[in-house]
Amino acid sequence: MWLSATGGKVVAFAAVACVVGFAAPAKAQTLDQALVAAYRNNPTLNSQRAATRATDEYVPIALSGYRPQVMGSAYVGMQWAETRIDSNVAALQGTGTMSNRKTNPSGFGVTISQTIYDGLRTANSVRSAESQVKGQRELLRNTEQLVLLDAATAYMNVLQNTALVDLQKQNLEALQEELRAARDRFSVGEITRTDVAQAEASVATAQSDLALANSNLNTANAVFFQVIGLRPTKLSPGRPIDRLLPKSLNTAVEFGLTRHPAVKAAEFAVDAGFSNVKVAEAALSPTLTLNGTASSDYNSANSVERQTAASATLNLTVPIYQGGAEYATIRQSKETLGQLRIEVDVNREQVRANVVQYWGALEAAKAAIESAQASVAANEIALRGVREEWRVGQRTTLDVLNAQTALFDARASLVIAQRDRVVASYAVLSASGELGATRLGLKVPIYNPQVHYNQVRDAWIGVRTPGGQ
Repeated sequence: MWLSATGGKVVAFAAVACVVGFAAPAKAQTLDQALVAAYRNNPTLNSQRAATRATDEYVPIALSGYRPQVMGSAYVGMQWAETRIDSNVAALQGTGTMSNRKTNPSGFGVTISQTIYDGLRTANSVRSAESQVKGQRELLRNTEQLVLLDAATAYMNVLQNTALVDLQKQNLEALQEELRAARDRFSVGEITRTDVAQAEASVATAQSDLALANSNLNTANAVFFQVIGLRPTKLSPGRPIDRLLPKSLNTAVEFGLTRHPAVKAAEFAVDAGFSNVKVAEAALSPTLTLNGTASSDYNSANSVERQTAASATLNLTVPIYQGGAEYATIRQSKETLGQLRIEVDVNREQVRANVVQYWGALEAAKAAIESAQASVAANEIALRGVREEWRVGQRTTLDVLNAQTALFDARASLVIAQRDRVVASYAVLSASGELGATRLGLKVPIYNPQVHYNQVRDAWIGVRTPGGQ
């Protein structure tokens, strides 16, 4: 018994006497198709994928600490000097008292620096970067869960609001018929003007409710397009995914605490924080580097046509005191690590609360459907009986109006319960950390963040991304 909107008609596949509409036609949009479209098109999900690709670059940035640094330099210029010599000295030397010197020096050189030991700063930076990459992948998975849940919710909201609009139209038509009958009976003196006024008031209220229902449907359609990227047309019934859910509440909680991407991301953040502490502590360690230089200079002095030099040095730098900033950085990174460990517990408790909440909502929706089915059946019988009694004068017009309203309310409750049943099943799967395109079996190419990571991890040069930008 699930909702379907088809060209303004509503389908409620129910085991009750109420038949609300007609079956969905062929080529209708399905919930799986909507989820596929959201998986491909949703801007929030695509933005998170781009953020994941950007995070991948932290690893080659950290790996650069293992690699040599090569710098080239060159210069060219002009030098001019004037020398004035004492006249007595010039006479003794047989030279003039003035001399000018003009040269055009130039040269080039290459410097290579290779870090041999840096207190394991680079090694821990790589570990931190890899943990950040893994954490970002979990955040991407969490975003995928939220987007798919939003898509399922948007889909079911359109179905629900379409069904409610149709019910409002049916209710308005029924009340208008009651109003016509009341006016006919008033014209022959069988009922009073008060009965007609009550029927008129009910019609006016139904018209207002229909306008509100249409407004809610327009809002649901807009959210559908925002999340899924398609216009909702001819939606087929949405069904719960009970077959994918954990067998019990305790199992769902266990899955959530161990598999939910928010928890996993927090755990990887702790790993990154621990490595960051080691990186900060490396500032107190000595650094050993191998430096090599080679240069050629031309016309650097009179009678010097070219001068070539090369050198290689092994440099050891031992930090003694650097103003205290390095100690503050270490303390800060340790406090940050403590905060990240607390965040793991925060996320676990949030996941536990979400699983319990949505599991309860799912059970409540199941019970609400059974109750609404019974209510619809009973109110249909009651409305027929009240109308028959009204025709023979044993019931008032208000009794008929109340019975019609009660039937409408029961049908609306059934529609809402059906929607809640489907959405709650997706919410439980999301809360347990299992909602994803692969788990749902969506027919769509699965985005694999490992592909981009492998493309950039060991790249030494190049400014173009694997995507061609």
